[in-house]
Amino acid sequence: MAKLVTIERHIMAKQKQFPSATGDFSALLYDIAFAAKVIGREVNKAGLIEDMIGKTGSTNVHGEEVKKLDEFADLIIYKSMDHTGRLCVMASEENEDVLHIPEKYECGHYVLLYDPLDGSSNIDANVSIGTIFSIYHKTSEGERGALEDCLQNGDKQIAAGYIIYGSSTMLVFCTGRGVHGFTYDPTVGEFLLSHENIKIPKRGKIYSTNEGNSAHWSEGTKKYIEYVKQIDAATNRPYSGRYIGSLVADFHRNLLYGGVYLYPGDNKSPNGKLRLQYEANPLAFLVEHAGGAASDGYQRIMDIKPDSIHQRTPLVIGSLDDVKEAEDFIQGKK
Repeated sequence: MAKLVTIERHIMAKQKQFPSATGDFSALLYDIAFAAKVIGREVNKAGLIEDMIGKTGSTNVHGEEVKKLDEFADLIIYKSMDHTGRLCVMASEENEDVLHIPEKYECGHYVLLYDPLDGSSNIDANVSIGTIFSIYHKTSEGERGALEDCLQNGDKQIAAGYIIYGSSTMLVFCTGRGVHGFTYDPTVGEFLLSHENIKIPKRGKIYSTNEGNSAHWSEGTKKYIEYVKQIDAATNRPYSGRYIGSLVADFHRNLLYGGVYLYPGDNKSPNGKLRLQYEANPLAFLVEHAGGAASDGYQRIMDIKPDSIHQRTPLVIGSLDDVKEAEDFIQGKK
């Protein structure tokens, strides 16, 4: 190994490039890394502890059954952040309303949006799952944060990332200057830089989508999926179909290898199923900084003005050429 760089050392090195930096933003990133360690520990031993697997018996704001680890991860992130004085407000996919900072704690100038455990329906099957997050500047008046702080366009993000809990725990994030991945080494208790300056291939050879929904797709989406299955050496087709069912896991693979992920709108769910603020925007921020693209089939994801913290959106995300080509089919240009 040519160099040994912890996530703390990496963050501190980047902070030194900004003489006026207060350190709050750097500390916030490290707070997220700490929460990831705690969640990763419980995910890794969930199958051994009866109280950490299965359902809670309740449903979340989306009407989905809540898993015990969902609830645990949501609480860990909130409790890791609420007292630090770095945030003014938070919002979680698991909670109907925004999460205010308790009055007894000071407020900061940052906003955190997060999906505590993406892919949680796969928890009991030991399939990779993850945490997705994004950070914004506070824009509302007054000391305490407000709903409007959580309803900013994706292009206002100042950082985003995800943690994937799989064969290893890995944290991938971007603050606007490259996408970097850190793998957790449990023997030393640190995230170590393992994937520096990730770049997604301009075109991939993988398509990821739930073809069980194909009966509900538009004709354009159906044509695109049939197109990538056809044999054509000149365009490196057919593509390989790879679909895990955990967005963060499918995205992570395609980010490294190239490809396209689609969860389109259809006649059953015209607005798609994924959440704009907790899933689509953070991953769009990452993929664009890695050289890829993210669209709802008609427009750039990060240009969409949200009107609800739980707004849904179709999503086409991945390699630049693949996303553009999928858009052409969805829009009926091909």
